[in-house]
Amino acid sequence: MNASATGLIDFDWTTFDPWRIQTVRHQLSEHPLMQPDQLAALAERFEAGAPSQIFTFNNAATAGTNLDAAWRLHPNRKHAADTVQRIVDAKAWLDLRHVQADPVYRGLLDAILDTIKPHIERKDPGMYYRAGWIFVASPHTVTPFHIDRDHGILLQVRGCKTIYVWDADDAVVVSERARDRFHSRHELDLVQWHEEFRERAHAFHLRPGMGVYMPSTSPHMVETSDDASISMSCTYSTYATHRNALLHVMHDVVRDVGIEPPAVGRHPLLDTMTYPCARALVGARRFGPRADVCPSHTRFSPYAVAD
Repeated sequence: MNASATGLIDFDWTTFDPWRIQTVRHQLSEHPLMQPDQLAALAERFEAGAPSQIFTFNNAATAGTNLDAAWRLHPNRKHAADTVQRIVDAKAWLDLRHVQADPVYRGLLDAILDTIKPHIERKDPGMYYRAGWIFVASPHTVTPFHIDRDHGILLQVRGCKTIYVWDADDAVVVSERARDRFHSRHELDLVQWHEEFRERAHAFHLRPGMGVYMPSTSPHMVETSDDASISMSCTYSTYATHRNALLHVMHDVVRDVGIEPPAVGRHPLLDTMTYPCARALVGARRFGPRADVCPSHTRFSPYAVAD
């Protein structure tokens, strides 16, 4: 890549665009904290003290499964530590969520993001709400089609898999209404998979040491190969993702009263005028009957919280 090494991750900063999908390289594959024994120990700590930070399902899930409901529709009844230790035969998918809550893994997350933060902030200032997610998946397992709130960097540590990623503004794959609903209510009901979407995707066949940067709300879906897979995703918000999220929330509200707003970003002047109203609306929601707003919408915390 045409970039100088920046610690654990190597971007091509000459072409970096915060709203464009981009491949990356990394040096996490041999890191002690990303080895199965350490991940099993982390899983045990979460099981004992923070079970909500474990999200898992079995390999009956498909691309079209609603990710939020996968744990209920296709339960993995093994303990998280057992799943990690026996992942080759577990027929399961496991996410150790918000690993920044663990002091040791927060250090790893910071080691990854601190070295690239200055490069990112030249074009996308205000990094906040950092989070780490470690995915452990059996062979022939699918991560269902979905979108995420924040910018994310997926780093393949062990095994091989294919990730299909679509542009963040591809309204054919995920409609503007679906993005509004997702930011406003964190619902994936309108984010629905169709097999023909593959033709529109950027497909990346990841091996250890490879990764992909995905802008906020870039739709994606993952399929593991014949190997068990370990990967880590580092996510964060910025001033731009915060602004976009609040505009989507506002658009969801006006849709409820029968107004069809233009897509976020289509009319910059209108967005500028709408943003203060969106901030006020989300601030009011925090204390109202819809107090389920994402904490990243209302405060610029350095690290994400489990929500």
